[in-house]
Amino acid sequence: MGALSRKEFDAIEFEAALTGDHKSAAERMMVLAMTGTQSESMTRAEAFVRAGEQWLFADNPTAAVQGFRMAIADGGPVDVDPRAPMCRALFQLGSTDEAYALIETMQSEGRTDPRACDLITELLVEQSDLTGALDWATAGVELILQGAGEPAADGGYTGLDDLLRLRYRIRNDLRLPEDEYDRMLTA
Repeated sequence: MGALSRKEFDAIEFEAALTGDHKSAAERMMVLAMTGTQSESMTRAEAFVRAGEQWLFADNPTAAVQGFRMAIADGGPVDVDPRAPMCRALFQLGSTDEAYALIETMQSEGRTDPRACDLITELLVEQSDLTGALDWATAGVELILQGAGEPAADGGYTGLDDLLRLRYRIRNDLRLPEDEYDRMLTA
């Protein structure tokens, strides 16, 4: 097989979104990840993460976990910590304790990935763990404000407004008073 290509994976994802056939997309991505060679545009670890995400869309959390574990084992650079989407698959499998243990490990290692913070926040909201979700949302906002996020075309940071809104909704559900981050939404 040839070199892994972000463009090829984007095309596979686009086709899966159009057709709804995420299983075929995941299978194709897994083959490419296992047989392709790493390139400047894509690491093998990133290929495994993207395959795992397609397995989630295909409602196959077992295969998704396998893809995320392969990404972790590979250890190459990725766009998002593979443990974050793996937690979603573990929750879907009913492996709640394992998912929470993984979240705790990520927290104890120190959070550095705003996108992973966003994913974990959403997962914890789905699990009705609003206190935990608020902690992760706040960590994500702080990381972005410290420059860990991707700059957006408007001069802000990609994902900051979405994470601020999610954080605000969580704080509202917890009946907490407005704080400095909440006020950033009205500025």
